[in-house]
Amino acid sequence: MSRKLKNEELQRLSQEEFTQAAKKPIVVVLDNVRSLHNVGSVFRSADAFLIDEILLCGLTGCPPNKEIEKTALGATNTVKWQYFDSTQKGIDYLKSKKIPVYAVEQAENSTPLNKMSFPKACALVFGNEVYGVEQDIVDVCDGVIEIPQLGSKHSLNIAVSAGIVLWEVLRGGL
Repeated sequence: MSRKLKNEELQRLSQEEFTQAAKKPIVVVLDNVRSLHNVGSVFRSADAFLIDEILLCGLTGCPPNKEIEKTALGATNTVKWQYFDSTQKGIDYLKSKKIPVYAVEQAENSTPLNKMSFPKACALVFGNEVYGVEQDIVDVCDGVIEIPQLGSKHSLNIAVSAGIVLWEVLRGGL
C-alpha cells in the first residue's frame, strides 16, 4: 500500500533555491495564446520541470495578472520570462542564440513526439487555442513535432500539450 506524501515531505525548492538551481535548457514559446489560465498552467509546468525560460508573444497575456496567477500558483515568480510583441521577434531572439526551434503542431512532415530525438537545448512553440501555431512561424522553425492522437478529437488543450511535450523532452534527464 502507498501512503500519500504530505506537502512538507515533497522537498520542494524555495523560490530562492529555484532561482539558483540549474535549469533545463528548454525555452517555451507561447504564440498568441489567449487564455490566461492556459498561460498560468504553462508557467506551472515550466516550474515543475525547471524550464529555463518562457517567451510570451503577441496576444499572449503577461504577469502580473490575477487570472494567470489562478493556475500558475506563484510560478510567475520563479520562471524567467520575456514578452515579444510578435512571435517572429521571439524566434529571431532564439535563433540569435543558436537555439533550435520546434513548433508543436499537426503538419505535413511532422515528427511524432515519441519518435523525436531532442537536442540538449531547444525551444518549443505552442500556438493559439483555435488556430494553433501560425503558418509563418511554422515556416521558420527547425522542425515540427506532433503529439500522436487516437481519438475523434484532433487537438489538445495547449496547457495539456505543453505538459506532455515537456515531460517527453525531459523524461530521460530528470
